Amino acid sequence: MYDRLKALAEALNAQDIVTLFAQDAGRAEAFSLRHDGMLLDYSKTRITDAVRAGLIDLAETRQVAARRDAMFAGQAINETEGRAVLHSALRNLEAKPVLVEGRDVMPEVLETLARMERFAEDLRAGRIKGQGGAITDVVNIGIGGSHLGPDMATRALAPYHDGPRCHFVSNVDGADIHDTLRGLDPGRTLVIVASKTFTTIETMTNARTARDWMAGAVDAPAEQFVAVSSALDRTAEFGIAPERVFGFADWVGGRYSLWGPIGLPLLIAVGPADFRAFLSGGADMDAHFCKAPMSENMPVMLALTGLWHHQVCGYPTRAVLPYDQRLARLPAYLQQLEMESNGKRVTMAGDDLQGPCGPIVWGEPGTNGQHAFYQLIHQGTQVVPCEFMVAATGHEPELAHHHRLLVANCLAQSEALMVGRSLEQAREMMAAAGLTGDALERQARHRVFPGNRPSTTLIYDRLTPRRLGQVIALYEHRVFVEGVILGINSFDQWGVELGKVLAGELEPILTGEASAEEKDGSTRALVEFVRGCAGG
Repeated sequence: MYDRLKALAEALNAQDIVTLFAQDAGRAEAFSLRHDGMLLDYSKTRITDAVRAGLIDLAETRQVAARRDAMFAGQAINETEGRAVLHSALRNLEAKPVLVEGRDVMPEVLETLARMERFAEDLRAGRIKGQGGAITDVVNIGIGGSHLGPDMATRALAPYHDGPRCHFVSNVDGADIHDTLRGLDPGRTLVIVASKTFTTIETMTNARTARDWMAGAVDAPAEQFVAVSSALDRTAEFGIAPERVFGFADWVGGRYSLWGPIGLPLLIAVGPADFRAFLSGGADMDAHFCKAPMSENMPVMLALTGLWHHQVCGYPTRAVLPYDQRLARLPAYLQQLEMESNGKRVTMAGDDLQGPCGPIVWGEPGTNGQHAFYQLIHQGTQVVPCEFMVAATGHEPELAHHHRLLVANCLAQSEALMVGRSLEQAREMMAAAGLTGDALERQARHRVFPGNRPSTTLIYDRLTPRRLGQVIALYEHRVFVEGVILGINSFDQWGVELGKVLAGELEPILTGEASAEEKDGSTRALVEFVRGCAGG
């Protein structure tokens, strides 16, 4: 389905991005979008009018709009699991009816939000206490979508924190929970256990460890636990009172669940007003996604740019580069969002996928990445499309000079990727440095930048709760559009299951309770080595 676009890409091979700007003085405006204080610039790519038209035609042919409308209407578009996909309902503060199998789910959504807000306010005000006094620290225990979202968002909105300190534990490695609990006061710590089924082995192992830790200092440790779960029987067995259990429906996938009870740590940290501002940002992007024409639609154009680079141009990876230290966890969050959603090998019909699925997503905040992997991005032999992200202003006016330097670096990197440095320019540099002959030529070649490397830039006024909500929803819908065009189900994740099953088989083998005889030779040898080191 990419034949027309690939022909356009081949025709553009001899034309660089700088030339596109030279041919069109209005290119920057023509290939960028503005919405509510945000600017998405995709002009530093080789997308032309013809390419954009072809990409939009592809989206229309794949019925992106119809699939989008089906999602928001509550249809079971997650066909392999027979579920609706309605994380957008969690941020529907206007309470417009959202029907699932003919029933409006909004009253339940808003009642849960109100319960969360009452609990958070009572905790923040000291009306809910620990057995040693007012709660000073909250430890969220989860994994995957129950961890990455709240961890990322809580860090991102640090300037708005006025509640208890929030900590996050996810890894079953005992070092994670040990290092997090060390130094905390068990009598003044609240633990949130986030697991929809309350059976996730990593989460429940950490939860039991936290309960044992707390039991060494307080009489009733379960009274300082909260559950984000829909398994009331299991949370009751753990000892958590039902009024401290916040559930969510199966039409909310884990990696899309930050907007509801999974976001409880964020709500506790910033308070109801800023949490609602965060939700309103997501809802605003929902409305934009549903109403804006495709050529003016941020999620659609971000998705089409990504498809152009990955499926058409063949660039295998995508670097997400937020120039904001508080967004340090955003690349990891988007790794899960993209790679768990669109890392599939079969279509909705169960046929083999023709061509690549979603790209490999990775990244690091600027300016740290500039002193790490940007060398490869600028001068390596493979092309890495980059997605820069930066706020025009920071939260620390006394450090405005820091932020100017940050923004300058962000803009400079996208410019350098595009314009590069020619061999002739490098020769002139070396001649000015006093080199001649072979030494000049050799040194000049090391200083050549190929340029013509694509990037997008997302700029917003400041990283506020509303802006963060918009950014996250932008990327959620971007992933959705890509999945629809690929013809896959972006909302299941069977790829995480097999390793879990095999881990369950291997644990008793490691303890000597079961035999490794049926395992492959490599696995048996690894087990023997581990048991030998452990004295088993």
